Amino acid sequence: MSVHDDLSSIQRSLDELARSVTRLEQQVGSGGLEVRRVRTDTDHLRESVALLRAATAAPDAPHRPDLVTIPDTPYDGSLWTDSDDEGLGARDRRAP
Repeated sequence: MSVHDDLSSIQRSLDELARSVTRLEQQVGSGGLEVRRVRTDTDHLRESVALLRAATAAPDAPHRPDLVTIPDTPYDGSLWTDSDDEGLGARDRRAP
């Protein structure tokens, strides 16, 4: 079986589980902690299978972010005109 077939089989089983839990809630009532826990676990399983399906549908190669080229030329000195030297204070003034 392929991964797609396995995931489809799991999805069908989860759909049947959700229907069974709904019938159980109707018979027992949905106010009990145990029934709410089973409902929550069923919902979490459905979300996990959906995430797994999305992950397997993604291409094999991970997406690499675009690289930004940083030039080797020096920066323009005017960028630093009003800057403070860390720990020394502003230029042209005495450090405290």
